[in-house]
Amino acid sequence: MIADSMTNKKVTLIFFICLFLGGAMAGRGQSVADDKSPVAYVNPYMGNISHLLVPTYPTVHLPNSFLRVYPERHDYTGDRLRGLPLIITSHRGSSAFNLSPFQESTAALQPVVSYSYDNEDIRPYAYSVYLDEQQIEVGFAPSHQSALYQFDFERDESVFLAINSRNGTLKWDGKALSGYQDIGNRTHVYIYLEPEVAPRKVSVLRDGKLTEGTVAEGRSACVVLQFGDGTETLRLRYGISFIDADQARKNVHREIKNYDLTALQEAGKKVWNDALGKIEVTGGTDNDKAVFYTSLYRTFERPVNISEDGRYFSAFDGRVHADKGIPFYTDDWIWDAYRAHHPLNVLIDSKKEEHILHSFVTMAEQMEHFWLPTFPEINGDSRRMNSNHGVATLLDAYVKGLKGFDLEKAYQAAKGAITEKTLAPWSGAPAGELDAFFKKHGYIPALREGEKETIPEVNNFERRQPVAVTLGTSYDIWCLAQLAKALGKKEEYEFFLKQSFNYRNLFHPETHFFHPKDDKGEFIEPFDYVFSGGLGARGYYGENNAWIYRWDVQHNIPDLIALMGGKEKFVENLDDMFNQPLGKSKQDFYAQLPDHTGNVGQFSMANEPSLHIPYLYNYAGQPWKTQKRIRTLLNEWFRNDLMGVPGDEDGGGMSAFVVFSKLGFYPVTPGTPVYSIGSPVFERAQVKLANGKLFEVIAENVSDTNKYIQRAKLNGKTLDTPWLSHTDLINGGKLELVMGDKANKSWGIAPQK
Repeated sequence: MIADSMTNKKVTLIFFICLFLGGAMAGRGQSVADDKSPVAYVNPYMGNISHLLVPTYPTVHLPNSFLRVYPERHDYTGDRLRGLPLIITSHRGSSAFNLSPFQESTAALQPVVSYSYDNEDIRPYAYSVYLDEQQIEVGFAPSHQSALYQFDFERDESVFLAINSRNGTLKWDGKALSGYQDIGNRTHVYIYLEPEVAPRKVSVLRDGKLTEGTVAEGRSACVVLQFGDGTETLRLRYGISFIDADQARKNVHREIKNYDLTALQEAGKKVWNDALGKIEVTGGTDNDKAVFYTSLYRTFERPVNISEDGRYFSAFDGRVHADKGIPFYTDDWIWDAYRAHHPLNVLIDSKKEEHILHSFVTMAEQMEHFWLPTFPEINGDSRRMNSNHGVATLLDAYVKGLKGFDLEKAYQAAKGAITEKTLAPWSGAPAGELDAFFKKHGYIPALREGEKETIPEVNNFERRQPVAVTLGTSYDIWCLAQLAKALGKKEEYEFFLKQSFNYRNLFHPETHFFHPKDDKGEFIEPFDYVFSGGLGARGYYGENNAWIYRWDVQHNIPDLIALMGGKEKFVENLDDMFNQPLGKSKQDFYAQLPDHTGNVGQFSMANEPSLHIPYLYNYAGQPWKTQKRIRTLLNEWFRNDLMGVPGDEDGGGMSAFVVFSKLGFYPVTPGTPVYSIGSPVFERAQVKLANGKLFEVIAENVSDTNKYIQRAKLNGKTLDTPWLSHTDLINGGKLELVMGDKANKSWGIAPQK
């Protein structure tokens, strides 16, 4: 009895300890264990430490909204914050305006204060941090075009707020601060900032000294608001605009009626759950869900809707336009976004995708030449990278039933971008000598090592990238041919369809690689398929070497298989890529090919031209290898940690690959209404389609080891091919897969219908 009594006391004690600890933890906010909503799984820190080049950024914003911020520091491990951001105007850019609360001697005050910090917490809809030396608690919440900061001060001293414009003007009018920053190409970003209580004094910080005044102009323009001793909490709301400061005022007054930080954060959380909740997943681990929903969150970072009360400023012609009820989107790096990012929009938000594509066509109309953009940003089209893959986004949307853009105008804009603008990478110049050669001979000619460039439109650093441009343009021209066919332009269809085979002109029949040729039609020799081409292999390819561009024929995979001698040889060449060593030390390899990271042999998981490659086994009758490879790559390179993204994630392009692949299918060829089946990660995934219907993927027995499809049904009927049609998806239905730990090598080998 005594023993029983002691046991009961211990149990009771343990119970109360657990109850106390549970309450203490609850007081620190909900954890993922408590909150199972989609946004609770998002980890903005995932990938914030780069394997080599650019990391991900822990961006705080609402889906596709133009007000976005992230803490500014050298990188995730940076020990100091550079002020507090008010708006990041471009992906990976710096904040146009900075805000710096300060409580020390004004002799140390700078336009942007460097902070020691701790206890930082970032959610998609909220930011908080403790500025430990200043002893200031910071809270933040965004809306679409406005945001709210709250500062809690521990010290009983005067409070100063320094607001900085890197290059512009700031003015205090007695109630609010307004101004702008010039971000280039006739584009200004405007601010209207309103504190909850009026400052006691307003000054201008110039050359390290505070002087009387209410207007600051030029570089590092800085106005300082001073509040009295005993200020414990200070809140301010602000709006951002690309039209003018008055529109910024309207934006904040429309979106933020008061200074309630918690309410704004809760509203933002709901917006995110609505967006991320378009796909619901069941099963898998919390880490699986974190990687999935973090990847999905990143697909909402770009492009951004810049319409403001039915108007928008366009950097493409420097004017303000009425949007006529169709939101205007920009900041879209189409070179990689066409592969999976845009196809994902088609599935879960087709109306938004129609608005984006309408914006593309409108941009073309607004620019000097009626050419589809390649890299539309806030301040115009930067014409980066190679090829003009906007045409693929237009075709993909059209063949999947989207009609919310003018197809004839879209075709003409795409045609102009491909046939009238130069194909030279990173150039917006009209077509020239290089393009005339391409039209006559069907490929971009390469220079031999040491041969001097003489064509003016070729970028000195990016070079010709002749193989990458020839292959990418062949695909773009195929897309153009399909649009011509849809419009009944028979002659143009036949003309462009013939040109879409131009990739054949660089195929080396002995090595089975796409090999550069000179202007005489001779293959460049000697040649190294790993290292020839200089930095980033740009002399011949682009960021990636020949092993990646070997598979860059998305539009005609059966022909690529035939060129390589059939399915068996095709698979042998795929296997060889994953087995090839780097060829040099890692130091030497990455010094020359810094974008070609995330390696499995010569395959690069870190660069977007690789994304479709693991799915190519499906086309050669060995889908079990696709299933194995996809799961291996996801587990190796996409993880819920600080280095959990293998390379240069361009605001959704690579993350969309993760979303599709974890669901179990992928759009290998944008422009065809077909998806290639891989290996789903979750027991059940429900995709809430834009038309209100539901598509489900059910994977019975799925696990880390049970990654192989044993048998399959689509809407109750046996499925024996590793493909889904878009019609199968968009009409709603159910894909049922039975998974196992050993490959069923006889499943999925039936030819594509």
